[in-house]
Amino acid sequence: MPRSARLDAYGILHHVMGRGIEKGALFLDDKDREDFIKRLASLAEGKAIVVYGWALLPNHFHLLCKTEKRPLSSAMRKLLTGYAVHYNRRHKRYGHLFQNRYKSIVCQEDAYLLALVRYIHLNLLRTGTVTSVEELNTSPWSGHSALVGQIKREWQDTEYILSFFGNTHKRRERYLRFVREGMSQGRRPDLVGGGLIRSNGGWAEVLSARRRKERQAYDQRVLGDDEFVKRVLTEANDFIKGNLRLEGKSMALPSLAEMVCDVRGVSLVELRSGSRRREIVGARQVFSWLGVKELGCSGAEVARYLGVTTSCVTRSISQGERPEREKYCDS
Repeated sequence: MPRSARLDAYGILHHVMGRGIEKGALFLDDKDREDFIKRLASLAEGKAIVVYGWALLPNHFHLLCKTEKRPLSSAMRKLLTGYAVHYNRRHKRYGHLFQNRYKSIVCQEDAYLLALVRYIHLNLLRTGTVTSVEELNTSPWSGHSALVGQIKREWQDTEYILSFFGNTHKRRERYLRFVREGMSQGRRPDLVGGGLIRSNGGWAEVLSARRRKERQAYDQRVLGDDEFVKRVLTEANDFIKGNLRLEGKSMALPSLAEMVCDVRGVSLVELRSGSRRREIVGARQVFSWLGVKELGCSGAEVARYLGVTTSCVTRSISQGERPEREKYCDS
């Protein structure tokens, strides 16, 4: 079954999670963690994303951010690919580092922002990475230490989060009290996935709404109420249409190729290899169809990019079915 495209649009809050392949370690030592943080800081400083919260655990990471100048997928590709290449070089290993695609959930900011900041930072305590709130306060491996003023990270937007706790010098104290109050909550499955059940706070609320004959929009990629889901889906669709018509065809084809490869689970090298494997042929058919029908490129232009003949592209378009366009927009 094809994977659902990720939702994206400018100014959307995302809870991003990534895991090591086969539950393996993502961070073997402090140099690994520092390298990941340096790359994350570079994205924030370059205005690609706004970072509100993050945590590095031995075999996975959490990131709470808002998109700015570039799609989330573009920012994450730069972060994760760069980190994986450096990690493999340092530790003399080969192959994939991350388990499948990273997971991203679009979140309703006013309802979930603070709860997510607290949940993400408490992961270090929950997993035993630190043993107390006092140790969490000074740990360099999450955004919490910057929020309590122990570590200075100018690239992390602490001001926005602290603004919810007042404008006085006691706001860090109030934030810390808020974090302590969340310690007893344990794991929060409702904060790591979207869908109707999670957005409504459990089955009881869903069933209650059904008894009232209330119909609500929902999507597994979204954590938010009915109106938020509808707005996100509309804005994401507009974003998709805009991305499929980039600044000229020479820029559009490489971008489209990245989108198709991400959704279809193949590499760029495989897409352009001429391979007859079923998965590669399917990805090439999608790329050809979108390149010609949506971007307005000629069959010859698409063929040159793929490294195949024009007749191969024509055949791909005629044999393949029209793809669902929204699945191939910066997934």
